[in-house]
Amino acid sequence: MQTPTYMPTYLAAELRLPTNWLDYLILGIYFVAVLGIGFAARRSVKTSLDFFLSGRSLPAWVTGLAFIAANLGATEILGMAANSAQYGVYTTHWYWIGAVPAMVFLGLVMMPFYYGSKVRSVPEFLLLRFDRGAHLLSSILFAFAAILIAGVNLYALAIVVEALLGWPEWVSIVVAGFFVLAYITLGGLSSAIYNEVLQFFVILAALIPITVLGLKKAGGWDGLSDTLGQSHGDDFMTAWGGTGIGEANPLGANWLTIVLGLGFVLSFGYWTTNFAEVQRALSAKNLSAAQRTPLIAAFPKIFIVFLVMIPGLVAAALVPRFGTPESGYQYNDAIPYLMRELLPNGVLGIAVTGLLAAFMAGMAANVSSFNTVFTNDIWAKYVVRGREDTYYVRFGRLITAVGVLASIGTAFLASSFSNIMSYLQTLFSFFNVPMFVVFIIGMFWRRASMKSGFWGLLAGTTAAMINYFVIYKQDIIDIPSDQGANFVSAIAGFVAGAVVMFAVSLFTAPKPAEDLQGLVYGTRSPGMDEPPAAGDDAWYRKPALLGWGAIVLAAACYIPFSF
Repeated sequence: MQTPTYMPTYLAAELRLPTNWLDYLILGIYFVAVLGIGFAARRSVKTSLDFFLSGRSLPAWVTGLAFIAANLGATEILGMAANSAQYGVYTTHWYWIGAVPAMVFLGLVMMPFYYGSKVRSVPEFLLLRFDRGAHLLSSILFAFAAILIAGVNLYALAIVVEALLGWPEWVSIVVAGFFVLAYITLGGLSSAIYNEVLQFFVILAALIPITVLGLKKAGGWDGLSDTLGQSHGDDFMTAWGGTGIGEANPLGANWLTIVLGLGFVLSFGYWTTNFAEVQRALSAKNLSAAQRTPLIAAFPKIFIVFLVMIPGLVAAALVPRFGTPESGYQYNDAIPYLMRELLPNGVLGIAVTGLLAAFMAGMAANVSSFNTVFTNDIWAKYVVRGREDTYYVRFGRLITAVGVLASIGTAFLASSFSNIMSYLQTLFSFFNVPMFVVFIIGMFWRRASMKSGFWGLLAGTTAAMINYFVIYKQDIIDIPSDQGANFVSAIAGFVAGAVVMFAVSLFTAPKPAEDLQGLVYGTRSPGMDEPPAAGDDAWYRKPALLGWGAIVLAAACYIPFSF
């Protein structure tokens, strides 16, 4: 999940990087590789299933790495480092409690329903479970949110590239948009996924040198802890210090709102219903691979926090009062500052390429999910029905171009917000949380009626928006921060959606039991009984082992930071 912290509309002007021809050569090689993958993937696109879901043919390790890369946008990389510079080790919550449990739930509980029903998208599942009203509303909301979020990635890329390399914002937006458009239009989801695998390793190659060199410069972990403990207090280097109910802390949240707001509502809402992520699992070659996709992704997710948290802590240790006007830097300058101070040419080119790769991965994930939902769930279901398969492949390519152009437009819309990371988190509370409550009730309560899905989704979205724009923004209730407001909006959306679903279900007809097979917990569909492929029944590939192993490992990681 993305971090709700500050990402204003500019970076410190003095962060211009001393790049040379070697750095630009590395960047050029990356762009050539991106387009090469697109051309190679084009040969495999023969049907709409190939274009939108890679023909459901990809192995679990590929979809797993794509799953985590699709989430690892540079808005998260810069934002999480900023979060760490501002709040310290609290950042671990967005990973160990705000991601891993939901990823495991998706793999163990929800993927058999998604994959077994053979749906092409998350909204299509709502069509099977509820009715056309829930399906159309969820499709429109998701398509709208996907374009807004893709635009945030584009705009964040533009302000970073302008600060680091000196490119005008509009040049960065157009260049990145062109390359994403080119490789998705050419090779569809396969091109996006294989590029995301490449981008995952490029991102690691960028973050590891920054982390290692930064930690060394700060005197190792002990030196870093001593410095920050003296300047920021002991709680700065703990995960739970100061989060007791009634205690004040910079996060504006106590342990209860962290666990419920972040760990349950926002986290589960994002990871289990965000089609930009789920689409990667749906492209897997069989049910076992689909289940293992988010479970494989959970393991790098556990440790990536160190690659974004430590640079933020190092920046706070090296520059007195980092993030305040006195220092000349903002919190989101943490990684660019360390890039300039620590990296030689060549390595600097890899780091810049890694940031660009991360932005493009985040944008591509949303654009590829947008073209799938718009084509299959809106155009083919309600506008132009019953055409030949090749028509929908052509339309998918066309709507990809429309989506990229719309993302460029929403990138400039994002520029009107002084805090685009809070803007991003607000979008999740508006769009993902209401969809999650509809899913979770519909999946575990057979009596949930066909009409309850539409009204629950509408009520949840409306309640989250009212809390944010009216109750919080108009100061009707004092909420300490945008972060706290997003937590409360998420909880309000969840509760409102659930209450309305229960109320509507009492007065409207449930779906016939025979139509619920494979759609609610405790029922089966033929697709859920798919036998494991050769080798998938090995003990180390069992989803339950992977899932619970990730939960235990994430919990164990908390121990050193809890005392």
